[in-house]
Amino acid sequence: MRGRNRLRGDCQQPAQCRIQKCTTDFVSLTSHLNSAVDGFDSEFCKALRAYAGCTQRTSKACRGNLVYHSAVLGISDLMSQRNCSKDGPTSSTNPEVTHDPCNYHSHAGAREHRGGDLNPPSYLFCGLFGDPHLRTFKDHFQTCKVEGAWPLIDNNYLSVQVTNVPVVPGSSATATNKITIIFKAHRECTEQKVYQAVTDDLPAAFVDGSTSGGAGDPRSLLIVERESGRSVEMHARYIGTTVFVRQLGRYLTLAIRMPEALAMSYEESQDLQLCVNGCPLSERIDDGQGQVSAILGPSTPHTSLAPAWPGYTLEAASAQCHERMPVKDIYFQSCVFDLLTTGDANFTAAAHSALGDVEALHPRRERWHIFPSGSQGVPHGGGPGAVALGLPCLILVVFL
Repeated sequence: MRGRNRLRGDCQQPAQCRIQKCTTDFVSLTSHLNSAVDGFDSEFCKALRAYAGCTQRTSKACRGNLVYHSAVLGISDLMSQRNCSKDGPTSSTNPEVTHDPCNYHSHAGAREHRGGDLNPPSYLFCGLFGDPHLRTFKDHFQTCKVEGAWPLIDNNYLSVQVTNVPVVPGSSATATNKITIIFKAHRECTEQKVYQAVTDDLPAAFVDGSTSGGAGDPRSLLIVERESGRSVEMHARYIGTTVFVRQLGRYLTLAIRMPEALAMSYEESQDLQLCVNGCPLSERIDDGQGQVSAILGPSTPHTSLAPAWPGYTLEAASAQCHERMPVKDIYFQSCVFDLLTTGDANFTAAAHSALGDVEALHPRRERWHIFPSGSQGVPHGGGPGAVALGLPCLILVVFL
């Protein structure tokens, strides 16, 4: 009788399927990782092994749970794709243990853990390249004039200002020849650091000669030179932010990934931010819905061989851009626009590089490509009609 009562009590308190907790921990361990940074594969494999271990511990309680089985299959696929061994070190899944006040991912994850929030920190992307073409935090795409100095970002943590100069006499098109970035002082994590790049001077150090900010190892703020004089990356752990600056031809490009909570932390007086609100209407050359037609005119047939500037026909520009960018999205359109406007072949590399930066930094793979309005079957900017995925699927898709 006692045994039967004990059995009845056990049935009244069945073990809970904790697959959501496993998934949340995996997000917390990987949301800050950047595939372009050394050590990504090692850290990602550690997180995958921790995820796999968590699913194994809750396997009995999750029998028949489709989310659980989907996660198990996804883990197996990712481990195979990343060549992760099943045996090896695992990441700690306790945000309280890994808390680091100068690691945004760590303390943001700890807050979510305490509050029971299953949503990981959301990140935003902004990029500027070419003639110049702007992709805002809202994934709006614009081609602008913005001659002179303009703020891309100006919030409580970071300021980014670009200076644009005319590219071709008689044209309103401009391109970036100077970038100034200010990482604002942040408690014990870093003192204020200023970075400045101009054409033919892309330093791998801040203006004070240092290459990092803050104490301890790893550093809270670090500059990494990828290609001497051509490509620099800045990694600000304390604000979860990554910045790429490149020189292609005579001009500079910029791409940034930043947590939404920090990117939107600014005063009313700081509302003139191109990454946040886009270019003012008076400064736009085109609204992002068809760069080629903006300079050739709506009546010009797409088969026309008449060049906008000496050196390139529409056909030749399209062919050259298609070699580097087989998907005819906004980046392809921007490449064609720039070649026809300037005749400078370096803008092909700039558009191609800008798309590569999107793939490295943008948090949502399904929104990497933006297509001009009117593209058959493809909504502008990925569109609200994109299929909403469950949390485990979203996590796994990001790293495929």
